[in-house]
Amino acid sequence: MLLLDLFVSQNKLTEVEAKEIDADALAHEEFLVDDFLIKKHITSEEITEVRSILHGLPVYTKEISENKELTSFISVLQSRQLLVVPLEMKDGVLLVGVVDPEHANVLDSLSFLFSSSHQAYKVYLITYDAFRKHFGIAAGTAIQPEKVSVTTQVDVQPITYIAKEEDAKDTDEVTDDDLDLENTTGTLDKNLAKLPIPEIFSILLRYAIDNNGSDIHIEHVGINVRARVRMDGRLEEIADLPAKMHPMLIARIKILCAMKLDEKRKPQDGRFSTKFGDRKIDYRVSSFPGYYGEKIVIRILDSIKGVKKLNDLGFSELQMKHIRNALGAPYGMVLISGPTGSGKTTTLYSMLNELDRDHKNVVSLEDPVEYNIGGMNQSQVFPDIGYTFASGLRSILRQDPDIIMVGEIRDGETAGLAIQAALTGHLVFSTIHTNTSVGVITRLLDMGVEHYLIAPVLIAALGQRLSRRIADDCGVPMEMTPSLKELVERQFADMPEEFKKKMDLTRPLYEAKGNTTYPSGMKGRVPVFEVLNVTDEIEEAILRSKGEEEIWKIARKEGMVTIKEDAMMKCFEGKIPFIELAEL
Repeated sequence: MLLLDLFVSQNKLTEVEAKEIDADALAHEEFLVDDFLIKKHITSEEITEVRSILHGLPVYTKEISENKELTSFISVLQSRQLLVVPLEMKDGVLLVGVVDPEHANVLDSLSFLFSSSHQAYKVYLITYDAFRKHFGIAAGTAIQPEKVSVTTQVDVQPITYIAKEEDAKDTDEVTDDDLDLENTTGTLDKNLAKLPIPEIFSILLRYAIDNNGSDIHIEHVGINVRARVRMDGRLEEIADLPAKMHPMLIARIKILCAMKLDEKRKPQDGRFSTKFGDRKIDYRVSSFPGYYGEKIVIRILDSIKGVKKLNDLGFSELQMKHIRNALGAPYGMVLISGPTGSGKTTTLYSMLNELDRDHKNVVSLEDPVEYNIGGMNQSQVFPDIGYTFASGLRSILRQDPDIIMVGEIRDGETAGLAIQAALTGHLVFSTIHTNTSVGVITRLLDMGVEHYLIAPVLIAALGQRLSRRIADDCGVPMEMTPSLKELVERQFADMPEEFKKKMDLTRPLYEAKGNTTYPSGMKGRVPVFEVLNVTDEIEEAILRSKGEEEIWKIARKEGMVTIKEDAMMKCFEGKIPFIELAEL
């Protein structure tokens, strides 16, 4: 039980005592765990304080007064069954005191109780002692709640607040009371560990957002808890917390994402949202069991960044020509490959933003929906309820689509359906995990798609990576030494002369030199691409089951620039430092 684990981490219980209480609680389900904790000299106030950390719920500190009018909302019998008390009416919102949020599905039961009346309510925690005092139960007397008769007919996520129907919030969106980013500075100092867990987590989120972080990593490394943020593609450690805070911090995050608190043996996925001014920021959360405990990775999806114009992504003239031709095709498939976090979805959005959404039905399946594009029907998949890319794609085909975007092709079923959609007159865009653009063909074959199906529908395949960008006024030209000149010549050796002539390969390469504003000399990231344009010759090679090497030779003959060469060209332009070339 996580409640007991937290008391152990605070040295208020030994591990032996925690196991004893857990066993007693299982053997006597009619009693609250509070009864067993109180016997170990843990006060009711201490129990409520830990529950507040676990569930992110505020504590009601005022004395509970008698108000018979409030029994019209929650009867005395229901109060005794659920261990709740209607506290007061404040600005039309009913404040409800709860002893144990995990008792008898109390949060679900409250949601069901108020579902018909649409009464706004807010949940507070109250102590076990306060509940007993309110109902005149003698101190030290264990409460045996009768079997709860309130039936929950809907499966809802635990939430802290339900407004009236017109103001109802999504269950995965955290209230301002839970995460106050607006009034959080994001300042990290040595006193961070002295703050409450909810405030620590808010500061970590704010720091990551302020510094354009893409991911937050929280992990127990043995003697401490390390928090790192991925900024400009590099993980940077930003906080070092005591090991005893690990279970409380993990519990806090799990509560926000509606993950199972007691499941620590297998990975879980969740999501939540926050509001920061007028910005809504979404977070995708993944837990992973480790040697010292669970690791949490939080992907930050900030819609304020918006969708970039296709011309601003950094395609070369020839690459842009191929992409424009693909966008203008009446049917077929365009696939983007690259590792996780390489900007594939951003490129997809930029392409879709160029399409005629007024006269064509553009439909997308995404996980999650990162940016909202006007005129496009966007849908988020939910694998937990059976709504996958494959099942969603079947439904989309009944929606009279012209253009379909599938967030990712992960399996043979989705690949087959996407191919069939392209064969039946639809233009399909998607992403796939491979290392190169030519590798897209091999990956589709591995998924069970036949050569004769790939050849007629594949229009273009893109390979993509993200490289660190040289900050303003930090680019320094390098001396073109014989070794550097040889490096450049060797990279472009197999490219036909007619294409090499269009490139000035004698220019100096650039490196980054730091200054007071940008110590590393770098700021942000820039995408690098390779575009495989499926010509008649390449289509024929696919039909004849030619391997990657043969298709690669044909593509090079037709002037395809590799990812590394594209990065080198941007290094010539002073956008990418020379050191980045070694990592591509």
